[in-house]
Amino acid sequence: MKNSRSLSQKFILLTVVMVFGLALFSGCASMTGKTAGETIDDAKIVTESNAIIVKDQDAKFLKIDVSSTDGNVVLVGFINDKTSEDRIVAKIRQIRGVKSVQSNLKVEEKK
Repeated sequence: MKNSRSLSQKFILLTVVMVFGLALFSGCASMTGKTAGETIDDAKIVTESNAIIVKDQDAKFLKIDVSSTDGNVVLVGFINDKTSEDRIVAKIRQIRGVKSVQSNLKVEEKK
């Protein structure tokens, strides 16, 4: 009899842990408004966008912040010239999952 009570207690404990885990994970999604997949996709887009900027000869040393929400990318910072901005925006638009690119880059004054 002791064995069946122990097995029953383990089952109840496992059920409670599973319910708590599901509540925790669903709570995280509702807090951010994004699923785990959407968060990972946006992080991947930001990483790939930053790689494009770092590889670009005209932009690699400039401070450009990249953010992505639901595949909508926003660039903020400074750029050397409009040609460099257009080139970078075009490359970022080609990243899988990107829906739009909004450039708020400002051309840096040459001294």
